[in-house]
Amino acid sequence: MLVGDPGIEPGVRLREGVTVPCHTLRPVAHVGGGYRSARFASTDKSPGFGGRRVLLAPAFGLAQRSAAGHSLRLRGEHMKKPNWVIRKERDKKAGGADTVWLFGLHAVRDALRNPAREKLQLMVTKNAADRLGTAVADGRIEPQVIDARKFAPPIDPGSVHQGAALEVRPLDWGPIDEVLLRGEGPGVVVLLDRVTDPHNVGAILRSAEVFGARAVIAPARYSAPETGALAKTASGALERQPYLRVKNLGATMEHMRGMGFALLGLDGEAERTLEDAADDVSGQPVGLVLGAEGPGLRDKTKATCTCLVKIASSGGFGSLNVSNAAAVSLYAMQQRQRT
Repeated sequence: MLVGDPGIEPGVRLREGVTVPCHTLRPVAHVGGGYRSARFASTDKSPGFGGRRVLLAPAFGLAQRSAAGHSLRLRGEHMKKPNWVIRKERDKKAGGADTVWLFGLHAVRDALRNPAREKLQLMVTKNAADRLGTAVADGRIEPQVIDARKFAPPIDPGSVHQGAALEVRPLDWGPIDEVLLRGEGPGVVVLLDRVTDPHNVGAILRSAEVFGARAVIAPARYSAPETGALAKTASGALERQPYLRVKNLGATMEHMRGMGFALLGLDGEAERTLEDAADDVSGQPVGLVLGAEGPGLRDKTKATCTCLVKIASSGGFGSLNVSNAAAVSLYAMQQRQRT
């Protein structure tokens, strides 16, 4: 028996006049992922052409066929891909919107109940399906109920999914001007300057919903995208609180100033306090601008703000996590606008 190397070309003479006639042998580059390249060996009088046969010897999925005029192929080479893989590849080729896998009972439940969400695939365990209750029917999508021991959605294996995962398309909130002008009163908007941690952004979205902000705005680059981790931290707020990612944050800030917004940049070294500045902009729509932890606001962002403010603190320690700073600032603005 001759054992063929996947990298050998058709027509190569091996020994004793034996030639590989198969036209389908080709290199297999994925050596570490399961296909083993074997060197040629021989045994006497094996069945096949000329008393010998050629076999492709991968580490798994071996498909043995006679080399006499037949093609060799790996079992599984033409296996059907999962639907979610096919959909992602199709969307990528078409230049369409990518999809997001949400996970966790709160995030999945609220997404199922959101008519604006385009839902593609729901994977649940029996227990999760029972806990989601009528939300599954509200989502108008047939769930895949999977044994908990085999539940493996295409998300980070360490994610706390609680037996529920939902593939969706990102939400489209419409033109930014329409979002900023919704609702009554002057309104408050949160702007994030390169805040990349999805857990911080998720917590900010949750606070923004609680305190009635009209939107959370971030640059499309260097900011946390809409992901399952963000949605889980937001605990459903992502479905109701507009999260707008813009091409250029500075240009958006300039546009908002033209609309009458006062932009208050949070800076721990600022001279004025948020409370004082809030009194000065009473009756105006306000944009609270927060930077990433550590670097804070960029110089260009600071220059575009109406003024820089700090949160008043007692004692010498005056630093807050960006999501906590957002919550405190939103609460302060809510109280000022109510008086």
